[in-house]
Amino acid sequence: MYKGEALGDQMREVLKKYHADYIEVRLEESEATHIQYRGRELENLSKSQSLGGNVRAQVRGGWGFVSFNNVNGMGDKIELAIRQAGLVGKEISRLAPAEPVVDIVRVMTKKNAATVPVVEKKLLLDEYNEIIWSTPQIQTSSITYRDSSKKVIFANSEGSYIEQDKSDLALRITAIAREGEEVQQAGLSVGSNGNFAQIEGLHQQVKETARLAVEMLSAPEVEGGEYTVVLDPVLAGVFAHEAFGHLSESDFVYENEQLREIMVLGRRFGGKHLNIVDGAAIPDLRGSYKYDDEGVPATKTYLIQEGVLVGRLHSRETAAKMKETPTSNARAIGYRYPPIVRMTNTLIEPGSVSFEEMMGEIKTGIYVKNWYGGTTSMEMFTFSAGEAYMIRHGRIAELLRPVVLTGNVFATLENIDAIGNDLGINQGGGCGKGGQYPLPVSNGSPHLRIRHCLVGG
Repeated sequence: MYKGEALGDQMREVLKKYHADYIEVRLEESEATHIQYRGRELENLSKSQSLGGNVRAQVRGGWGFVSFNNVNGMGDKIELAIRQAGLVGKEISRLAPAEPVVDIVRVMTKKNAATVPVVEKKLLLDEYNEIIWSTPQIQTSSITYRDSSKKVIFANSEGSYIEQDKSDLALRITAIAREGEEVQQAGLSVGSNGNFAQIEGLHQQVKETARLAVEMLSAPEVEGGEYTVVLDPVLAGVFAHEAFGHLSESDFVYENEQLREIMVLGRRFGGKHLNIVDGAAIPDLRGSYKYDDEGVPATKTYLIQEGVLVGRLHSRETAAKMKETPTSNARAIGYRYPPIVRMTNTLIEPGSVSFEEMMGEIKTGIYVKNWYGGTTSMEMFTFSAGEAYMIRHGRIAELLRPVVLTGNVFATLENIDAIGNDLGINQGGGCGKGGQYPLPVSNGSPHLRIRHCLVGG
């Protein structure tokens, strides 16, 4: 697909022939591997390739969008997108300014999963599955592996032309144990920006995951109520992403009057020790890139700085509507979709408290680790922790059955009274929004201590 500068010149010349307030073209060539185990059996092993693209045009504030898997007849596709935009446009087109960019981005990954034979991938997952099934009382298991490698060309009517490589990898392992009517599960999620080495050598972690599922069968249930809770970096990162990050996506804010009244820049949401950032410019993570899907250079954006709301995530369109600056958060999972405002790498920055100090001040509390699932509705959240332990007199005590954390995100941010001096990054899973899933993202945090957190079984 790639022809370098010659193709860039050709695409820019083509775009000059058409009249709209704005036009962009995206071409994408990709290949992916998917491996799925259900229980002992290999359920699916597939390798796919695709070639396609899209055209997006804006006329009088209205958008037209055409996707295709035949790159011939580009002029007809551009004309169709312009006609569509003209049918819905009723106002002035507004996009925040972005300097035209001409660049070629090649990503060098240490052990690119795209170059690893499928047989080698399967043999490694076979080993992990055998470890799970060598554990007594395991009833079933699930292993899902996915990697992808993309070559993307982007050009717009403002003169930008970008070639950019993108790679991704994700692995989720779940072990489910049973004794009589009692069933418990534990999971392990790992991901990277295409580096296969990140999922090698996990044998001991897989063994511990299966063991944990069995141990939870005999663990006691927590007595529901308010507790001082310590979150490990993985669960704290998921909290930052799910409970606060989505509230910072400006299309959500702009379209929701109630949220606009809450998410006012300059409003205090936590102590001076609280800093939350999002940015694709944070290097070597699943949400990292040099340019977003509108050709805007990657940034690092403070959402909360010293406890105060100072920013939010934007596309060029939302930035113009809210009279703010683009943050390079316009993203699409593939050529079949238009870019929308999405998170990249969302992190709570480290503080100054050691884990020992954080735990030592707690007489009775709960230590929660890892994630299992959760839901958010506006400012309310419910999260299921993957592991939970009682804290007694500053020490981690007995294992508990899985617990659920519930609360108001803004009250919870206020109740964070200690932020650790460590930092952990969660690169497992993927983000879903607007029918686009799974989008590669990362999230992370130090250990957090939260007072007055509602905990249930």
